Amino acid sequence: MTDQQLQQLVETISAESFQRPFCHRAYFNRRLQTTGGRYHLKSHNIDINPKMAQDQSVLAGVIKHELVHYHLHQMGQSGKHNTSAFKQLLKAVGGSRYAPRMDQQYRYLYQCEHCGQQYPRQRRLNVQRYVCSKCRHRLKVVNSPVTK
Repeated sequence: MTDQQLQQLVETISAESFQRPFCHRAYFNRRLQTTGGRYHLKSHNIDINPKMAQDQSVLAGVIKHELVHYHLHQMGQSGKHNTSAFKQLLKAVGGSRYAPRMDQQYRYLYQCEHCGQQYPRQRRLNVQRYVCSKCRHRLKVVNSPVTK
């Protein structure tokens, strides 16, 4: 999906779900890692994580979430997550409250030597210091990235 297709999708979702036009830019931002999207208060543009485009229902939910921020801000109301107006409008249009984790990859994989419990991790773990949480036996490194 290109930025132009995303722009058209955002405009159609805004017209169908909110009955209001979306008059600013929507584009993919590859630097977004942990969030599904972002609404900019100053420029009124919307960034979308390209990983969300893998599933169309997830993408529509994230777009609706960001459009709730957009339309509440355009109406002069607070677009914060904890306000009742935000929660009501999000529920009315069927947007997603949280973005799901998409395509998360772990760098390290540890396994208990005794019971086989696995521990996927992003950061390295000191196997001399930490033990299995189930049986308290030692951990071993199963998979780690190549060091240069």
